[in-house]
Amino acid sequence: MKPEIALNLYSLLWQEYTTRVSYARTYQQMITSAGGTIANDHIAFRSLRLFVDSPQGQINLGIDYLGKLAEALGYVIAGEYNFANTHLYARHYHHPQQKEFNLPKLFISELVVNELPANITQLIQQTVASATSNLLDSFSTNIKELSAPQLQKVFTRPWQPPQRSVVEAVNQVSQYGAWVLLHGYAVNHFTGYVNHQNTAAYPDIDTTARGLANLGVPMKPEIEGNITCGLRQTATQAVTEMVTVLDDASGTEMQIPWTYAYYEIAQRYMVETDGKPELFDAFLGNNAQQLFEMTRR
Repeated sequence: MKPEIALNLYSLLWQEYTTRVSYARTYQQMITSAGGTIANDHIAFRSLRLFVDSPQGQINLGIDYLGKLAEALGYVIAGEYNFANTHLYARHYHHPQQKEFNLPKLFISELVVNELPANITQLIQQTVASATSNLLDSFSTNIKELSAPQLQKVFTRPWQPPQRSVVEAVNQVSQYGAWVLLHGYAVNHFTGYVNHQNTAAYPDIDTTARGLANLGVPMKPEIEGNITCGLRQTATQAVTEMVTVLDDASGTEMQIPWTYAYYEIAQRYMVETDGKPELFDAFLGNNAQQLFEMTRR
């Protein structure tokens, strides 16, 4: 699959994401108004590690599902991360032509559902059992023949809206799990790449974060990581939007407020690898764990 298809897909996802996350638009306007450029370090997605039945047999709704698309786009696994305390696992994917085409990395995480209490696992399993739509079936044939608009349909919620009581019960155990039940495979966040902003007004992550705060964007209080480790990251607060759930009594759809996504900014630094300096191109587990919490209500 040509890199151009990946770029077209990311452009479509960015358009949808920025209509929902105003903070990303503020960042874009701030940087471009200062004569800078917008680059994306990585895009993050969430998922659930569990199996559902489909006409093609059982399908894993976790990283294995989205990973097939990443690999069809030409990406390869470049790192993995375990978050035992929150029952999360993640991989990041790198494209061999990343520099040539300015392709972002992909950070895909999953909730290991069977590690949760049995009643919560059952609630999640029952909720996603309806995910036997064409979105799943599309991966059973030739992914590489799909266009960017067709691929964009993957990044939705492929199951019916969850019951309100289910979301609230799951949220008590895993805010990540509740988020995925509501938003499915929607983009969790894009990431402004500070290194490529190319503007003297915002030369680093510190000035960029302050600039956003000065424009009224609610920011995470801390910047995670440090120069020695090769990566520093921070983010806006998550936006809250109205989401659809099912009323427990009537079974009809209703709207409740819930967190959606935040916008991250990241700056990368040179580190020594095998005696040679190179730009750090991976992720730090502790940083990621802190950022997972940004969607907590």
